[in-house]
Amino acid sequence: MQTSKFDIADYLDSNEMIAEYLNAVLEEGNDSEIIVAIGNIAKAIGMTKIAEQTGLSRPSLYKALSVGAKPQFTTIMKVLKAIGGQIQVNPITA
Repeated sequence: MQTSKFDIADYLDSNEMIAEYLNAVLEEGNDSEIIVAIGNIAKAIGMTKIAEQTGLSRPSLYKALSVGAKPQFTTIMKVLKAIGGQIQVNPITA
């Protein structure tokens, strides 16, 4: 029996699924996991499309959104806008 590598990007096929995935990672993940999650979403939508919308090259996107990367905040904001997301702050309840 042959198995294939699990790729979350294969399952991010709707705006609702993308939003749930990213919100879960934002709530429970660390900064590196959040960056990788944004990269998974960009991959699911299409790196070429995201590159065109952000003005960044595909290689730059792959590098900025990979494990261990430390992208600039402006890069994250451009990618979030391109994937149809935004940052929202809510008060933390005790």
